[in-house]
Amino acid sequence: MDKFLINGGKSLHGEVVVPRAKNSYLAILSACVLCKGTVTLKECPKFVDIEKMLKILSSLGCEIKKIDRDVVIDCNNISNYNVAKELAKEVRSSIFLLGPIIARLKRAKVSYPGGCDIGLRPIDLHLKGLRTLNVNIDEKFGYIECKTDCLKGQNIHLDYPSVGATENIMMASVYAKGITRIFNPAKEPEIVDLQNFINSMGGKIFGAGSDVIEIVGVDSLHSTTYTPMPDRIIAGTYLIACAGCTGDILIKNVVPCHIASLTTKLRDSGFELIENDDSIRLVSRGKGNSFGKIDTMPYPGFPTDLQPQALVLQTISKGICIVTENLFETRFKHVPELIKMGADIKVKDRSAIVTGINNLYGAEVCATDLRAGASLVIAGLMAKGQTIISDIHNIDRGYENLEDVFKSLGADIKRI
Repeated sequence: MDKFLINGGKSLHGEVVVPRAKNSYLAILSACVLCKGTVTLKECPKFVDIEKMLKILSSLGCEIKKIDRDVVIDCNNISNYNVAKELAKEVRSSIFLLGPIIARLKRAKVSYPGGCDIGLRPIDLHLKGLRTLNVNIDEKFGYIECKTDCLKGQNIHLDYPSVGATENIMMASVYAKGITRIFNPAKEPEIVDLQNFINSMGGKIFGAGSDVIEIVGVDSLHSTTYTPMPDRIIAGTYLIACAGCTGDILIKNVVPCHIASLTTKLRDSGFELIENDDSIRLVSRGKGNSFGKIDTMPYPGFPTDLQPQALVLQTISKGICIVTENLFETRFKHVPELIKMGADIKVKDRSAIVTGINNLYGAEVCATDLRAGASLVIAGLMAKGQTIISDIHNIDRGYENLEDVFKSLGADIKRI
């Protein structure tokens, strides 16, 4: 297994271009199943999770070609409704295929998905929504089997604004008879991006990002070329890293309003931020003040996918911060690793009390999941001495050549 070797204490300077969003790309790849034509997706990032999703699409009958940084997906000959267990267990987003496969083929069979172990991520809302659309679902032997004679548009109220459930129901409803309305949907920018992608193929979806999403059923979707949104979590990761290491970086290809919950806290903590339409510059001249409180919430609240990185910054900030994780109950697995590096953190239930110290110190640590791994990279960059991070395959799931990006900014990091 590869590892990261980091000699910390270097300031970060330069420019970074943010790639297209992992979470958006995965949902859009799932939605390609709906298209009875060819989809060209621009600027495909080289994330491990995206490569795995492309393998799943290929197993369903899609023909896939890569042209430079673009991926071309011919969806005409999709005939297989079964997502193999060995593929589904490697990527959580395989569950997004339930909706589009049932819409396209009237049958679907998907095993329970894998992905990062960050706590329970039940799919009951996905299944409840599909049942409301007239899908018969049988759960047995670790598989979810779906059948329908005809998808029927309905009003669906989500008990919780789940991103995955919202996306699955949206995709399943594209070919449903009549109109489907989703009340209390997730409002993340990735939901809006999925709507825009489906509409570029001739879909009729309205209201993504608001309190109600309306899907008017159509008979078919046509070919399209589409560029997904930038990755707001990667942009936030780089900003936090610069804040903790000191320096001056310019983040390009970012939508500032997508990470306003983070940039507001950074600015309030004393860091200088300059925002333009598609870029953010951060200047860090020293330690900032504590954020005081971080509560992870559905969008537009503070994103759970930036909680581990933000917590790392609090370990050397001035003051005390209480970090409450409201979405995933085991998303503090990075904390014991940070304590090895000298951090002062106490965890009780879903909250961590972080008291800022002068310095973190290099240690051998393990990347237990994607975002925890990213947080440990930031910790290593901030720390005095040498840090070795193992299990970095988890980081590769959602960051492309992370070591090369930080090298370009002046960090001393290499893959070994």
